[in-house]
Amino acid sequence: MALILVAHGTRSPEGVAMVEGLAAQASSLSGRPVEVAFVDVLGPSPSEVLSRARATDRPAIVMPAFLSRGYHVRADLPAHVELSGHPNVIVTQALGPSGQVARIVGDQLMKCGWRPGDSVILAAAGTSDARARADLHTTATLVSALTGSRVSLAFAATGDPQLPEAVDEARRHARRTNSRVVVASYLLADGLFQERLHACGADLVSRPLGTHPGLARLIANRFRRAMPPVLAPTARHASRRSNAQRLVHDRVMRPNSAA
Repeated sequence: MALILVAHGTRSPEGVAMVEGLAAQASSLSGRPVEVAFVDVLGPSPSEVLSRARATDRPAIVMPAFLSRGYHVRADLPAHVELSGHPNVIVTQALGPSGQVARIVGDQLMKCGWRPGDSVILAAAGTSDARARADLHTTATLVSALTGSRVSLAFAATGDPQLPEAVDEARRHARRTNSRVVVASYLLADGLFQERLHACGADLVSRPLGTHPGLARLIANRFRRAMPPVLAPTARHASRRSNAQRLVHDRVMRPNSAA
């Protein structure tokens, strides 16, 4: 069984290392090797990795490491699967939107110094895709419910509002309420867009989601659930090693979930 984590791709060595680190952590948690593929910027591509799996007669599970269901998830990835000619491929749902991902965003906010009452901007890379925008608004709503903060959406690249404009708007609100402007990174890894987040003028910026251990657990669990039943118990057994850490995280986030 080939497990393949598919990300966008970045020219940032740090960003590539983060994605590879996520795959390594998910491999350790699932008990099975997790390979990495990229749909843009660099390789290997999903079709290349799937072609190798096909050559060795391995069925494959592909997980889109994307935080919304945009073009890359709905068009690029299916095209790569078809191009590979692999006859036995399961494609899981994208990482986001989900309650688990929203809790990770909330946890990253707390780690960067967020306080109740701060104005929060959920900062995504950017999209012109209507379904992806709807997914991003869903995540902003979930994070608002978790934190009790006012959460707006902005983009580091394609889309309106642009992040600097959103920060200016949030700053006007923050002055009236004597609060701060905090940017919640809704990015998987370091790179150009995370740099733009740090340059936008906000008081605080959270780290990319790939730096949070909960994301690797989420990836491992998604792979486990997609495995045929005869294979799933091995991965389930491997995941028990992180149960204590997961309980600690849930207890930290539960008070905010009730807000």
